[in-house]
Amino acid sequence: MKTDTADQHWNAQWSKPQVEEKWLTPEEDVKRWAATLTQGARILDLGAGVGRHALWLADQGFDVVALDAAPDGLAEIDRAGGVTTQLGRMDALPFADGSFDHVLSWNVIYHGDEDILLRTIGEIRRVLRSGGSYLGTMLSKRRLPHELAKAEGREISLNTWVFDSATSDKKHPHYYCSAAELLSLFSGFEVQALDDRQHEKPGSYHWHLLMERL
Repeated sequence: MKTDTADQHWNAQWSKPQVEEKWLTPEEDVKRWAATLTQGARILDLGAGVGRHALWLADQGFDVVALDAAPDGLAEIDRAGGVTTQLGRMDALPFADGSFDHVLSWNVIYHGDEDILLRTIGEIRRVLRSGGSYLGTMLSKRRLPHELAKAEGREISLNTWVFDSATSDKKHPHYYCSAAELLSLFSGFEVQALDDRQHEKPGSYHWHLLMERL
């Protein structure tokens, strides 16, 4: 069973005439992170969507590559210009070892089961240079009761859930984890920051993580 299928949902979203403003606005965490990086550093935006972070980072003077599995999102980035785009999947990155100084992946890598996630983290580790940073998010297990209160769900494999939803990407597999489980997934990285944070909706808990590649 293929589990990394959420790009189907997001490609349909990016093909709409108008994209929600929140998918066009860079996150404050990303802005703060970028302020600590060396000017001109090479950054991979893994799961770039329509480019809210890739385009902003390029405007700040970084050398940015935007990768996504949804071609309609990449088409929007290409129309804006200034960023190299690459169609590809997160667990099989088409880049050489140590190609990037830093990797960003915001609300992306938890779209799949643990096998997909482990391969993706291994790929992030592979394409990052030693000492490079990874900024990303994961879904917290604290979120699960809130999801189950909204829709019927089932665990299809360890920590991997799908929900009966006609309007969101939750009908596609999502991975939820505790802090201990998250840390065990990220072997080869040193934790610089880890925070279980609620987003705009009640119960929308995400791990915000900043890691250094060892």
